[in-house]
Amino acid sequence: MKELDPLLHSQLRLAIVSLLLSVEEADFVWLKEKTEATSGNLSVQLDKLSEAGYISVRKEIIGKKPRTACSLTRKGRDALDEYVRTLKEYLHME
Repeated sequence: MKELDPLLHSQLRLAIVSLLLSVEEADFVWLKEKTEATSGNLSVQLDKLSEAGYISVRKEIIGKKPRTACSLTRKGRDALDEYVRTLKEYLHME
């Protein structure tokens, strides 16, 4: 049986990717509210997902405020699909 993707097996990273699946783009504040994560922990997990190529992160300044926007990449979408398929195998759903 295949191993679950350890990058997505983290509760917070799985939540981030799952949230990004349903939107074109999400900003840091929205993700923080939805996941109830601390700023520091969310930032670390976004970096890990970005380094893996699962999400893209765009930083910009709007007015005088920084804005971080994230979106799910094709690689991230494929990884989530594979994670779900593997989990279904573990649960004998496929």
